[in-house]
Amino acid sequence: MRLISPSILSSDFSILGEEAAACERAGADMLHIDVMDGHFVPNLTLGAPIVRSLRKRASLPFDLHLMISQPQRYIPDFAAAGADLITFHYESEGDPAETVRQIRDLGKKAGVSLKPGTVPECLLPLLPSLDMILVMTVEPGFGGQKFRADMTEKIRFLRGRCEEQGLSPYIEVDGGVTPETLPLAAEAGADVFVAGSFVFSAPDRRAAIEALRNA
Repeated sequence: MRLISPSILSSDFSILGEEAAACERAGADMLHIDVMDGHFVPNLTLGAPIVRSLRKRASLPFDLHLMISQPQRYIPDFAAAGADLITFHYESEGDPAETVRQIRDLGKKAGVSLKPGTVPECLLPLLPSLDMILVMTVEPGFGGQKFRADMTEKIRFLRGRCEEQGLSPYIEVDGGVTPETLPLAAEAGADVFVAGSFVFSAPDRRAAIEALRNA
């Protein structure tokens, strides 16, 4: 099953609650929430109190993407605020295996994200413990960037290794996802698609999500 997870990074932050509710009404499968600290990536977004507020407006699974230097410090707060799946970056500080255990011990699903320049082999020891792998198809930090087609080989490699071990974590792609680029990632083995600009710049959110699903 292929899932659409609109990224609220591209939404109108002045009406963030309504934007979250609108995604649910439009048929989204998840809501992708980007958390940035201005250190790990050169941008700032939101914290746990905003996630808690959004939880009151939408019942969609919250697909939380931590683009922060020390995820271990903040994971408990985001878990308590209503995140369902928490993804952190392999390149961030701390032992990735310990961070995965921390997320799971809080009763949440765990994911690890890779920047474009990070080799996928680093995730091989972690594969049995992951619910999601997030392959960035742009440099993390800002929306509206162009999809990097060369990242499909990373997706293909990870999907192949998972299948060899009888594992079936979600493989999510984030960055430049449109009806034109989504099939490239899907053919390589991705099954969750983060779309920000394409969904939130569309006059009809439902039509945009359906266009992605039909692609």
